[in-house]
Amino acid sequence: MTQLLVVYHSKTGGSRQMAEAAATSARDEVETIMKAASEAGPDDLLGSAGYIFCGPENLAALAGIMKDFFDRCYYPVLGKIEGRPYAQMVCAGSDGENAVRQTARIAQGWRLKEVQSPLVICTHAQTPEQILAEKSIPENDLAKCRDLGAAMRAGLALGVF
Repeated sequence: MTQLLVVYHSKTGGSRQMAEAAATSARDEVETIMKAASEAGPDDLLGSAGYIFCGPENLAALAGIMKDFFDRCYYPVLGKIEGRPYAQMVCAGSDGENAVRQTARIAQGWRLKEVQSPLVICTHAQTPEQILAEKSIPENDLAKCRDLGAAMRAGLALGVF
């Protein structure tokens, strides 16, 4: 069975909800492993046929724990995962553009194939209290995450990617 790896980081629950929604819809036909970025490593990447990276935008950038995951894994898998499909999701307080750009640049270095446009869910959290508060992603946004997971599942199951 083909394996999809969903790597996520979440401090306030938003990214976790997004990752869970995508992973749940992918599990029907594809073995799906969901791992926190702090626990995921090179072996997880090497053992998977495709990836969904999901994390928050922090201070207009990729969350540090997601960056740590990429830092720890970059060289051990360089040249070994080329051409594999990936998608990304960002939970952002504003536009999420820089977090998307940073992840895309790392994926480009690995020569991964972006198979879906990045999905950015904006919480509009702008005050310290809003930013640090536990998030609840609206159902219509979680549906978009499930659609992304289902598309990854279909592409991997059918060998399209």
